[in-house]
Parts: sequence; C-alpha cells; structure tokens
Amino acid sequence: MKILNYLLGYENLKIYQDTDMFHFSLDSILLPNFVTLNPNVKKILDIGTGNAVIPIILSTKTKAHITGVEIQKKSYQLAMESIQYNQLEQQIQIIHDDIKNYACICESDQYDVITCNPPFFKVGEESHLNDTEEKKIARHEVCLTLEDVIKIAKKLLKNNGTLALVHRPERLMDILNIMQENNIEPKKIQFVYPKMNRDANIVLIEGSKNGKRGLKILSPLYTHKENGEYTEEMQKYFMRGDIDVTKEL
Repeated sequence: MKILNYLLGYENLKIYQDTDMFHFSLDSILLPNFVTLNPNVKKILDIGTGNAVIPIILSTKTKAHITGVEIQKKSYQLAMESIQYNQLEQQIQIIHDDIKNYACICESDQYDVITCNPPFFKVGEESHLNDTEEKKIARHEVCLTLEDVIKIAKKLLKNNGTLALVHRPERLMDILNIMQENNIEPKKIQFVYPKMNRDANIVLIEGSKNGKRGLKILSPLYTHKENGEYTEEMQKYFMRGDIDVTKEL
C-alpha cells in the first residue's frame, strides 16, 4: 500500500513509500549529512536511489543538479511522485535504469559527487534472502555489488570527485581495498553507534578519485540515548519543524 509520510524531521518535505517494499532507514539520513559538499559541486549522482530520500535531503544542502538512478520500477515511480510532490523537478532527475547500463552509455568524468546506500549483504549459500523481490534487491548484492559501485564511480567521477558510501563495518576492509584498486583514495571515515557501549553498526566512508593520501577518522556518532530518543548530536542532522523526531526510526 502506498503511503505519504513526512521525511524524518524535514519541515515541508514528504516522501512516498510502499508498505510492502523496503523502507528507507537511518542510513539514508546519515549519508547526505556526511558527504562533503562545496559551492563547486554542480552535478551529483545517487546510485540505487530508491524512493529518492537521499536526493531530496541533498536538495536542502546544495543547488547542484542531482540525478538518481533506480532499477526497480515501483521504487522509481515512488521517487517520481515524491519529486513532483515536493516540486523538485528542476533540481532532481530520476532515471529508471540499471546503473551498470547507465554507466556504460554515460560519458566518463561527469559527476562531482556520487552517493550510494548499496545492498549490504553478499549472496551466498548461507544468505537469508528477503521474501519479496524488491527487498531482496535492496538488501542483497543480487543486481549490484560493492565492486560494481566503486568501478562505476571510477568511471563517472571527475578527477578529485567524491564517492560517499554508507555500509556495515564488517565490510570496511572490502571497501578500502576496492577503492584503492580503483584509484579512489579513502579520505574520511565515521563510525556510527546505536548507543553508548555498543559496537558500531554503520560506517560512513568518503573517497576522492585520484586523491592524495591522507585519511581522517571522524569522531564517533551515537544515534540514540538509552531511553531510545535521538541524541542531541543526531538531532542536529534534522531540519526541525513541528515534527517530533525523537523516536521515529
């Protein structure tokens, strides 16, 4: 069933979701708040854009043109409706295509920034795949692998362009190795913890195409207090309106 919700804590922005499909999570809020944006950024690509959560949040932070590519038709349709509802057609373009095909037909060195909240889990004999095809594609490397994402970024980023990913900490060494194999130098990392005294469950990482060596480890981000409310640090990520965001995710 299709529903229209407020985009977590962002005043006057709403997002279409389908209750039978993969819903956006905190990962999609963290990534656009982590990626480095400056006035020279003119073109951004979001790979596997889903219902366009990341492009919509990015539109509050930059005037750059944003392209989102989404392989799943239902997600693409939700993204288009969300863009139209928020009247962002002039800034955000959504393309229904396999990103691997899009990368083949797109000229090299096109984008200043690429963002991606990719499928986290490898597909193997012990993989527990989700029930629906939509959820399986969103969570597991069925159509798109980590290596695919980074190779696509290598082609489509301008020299010194930025790739920003959100992933799971257990995949960090894979990310670092594949980045360096593709001339994307890791530049900053932030570990995200659900609460104090818990293991990190999210890692944010940014790299620069043909960038110089030099990796910065940012201060840890704790998302929730012991009572389940968002921390003060986390609440700074939200554009607060009249919406209570303390326990929405």
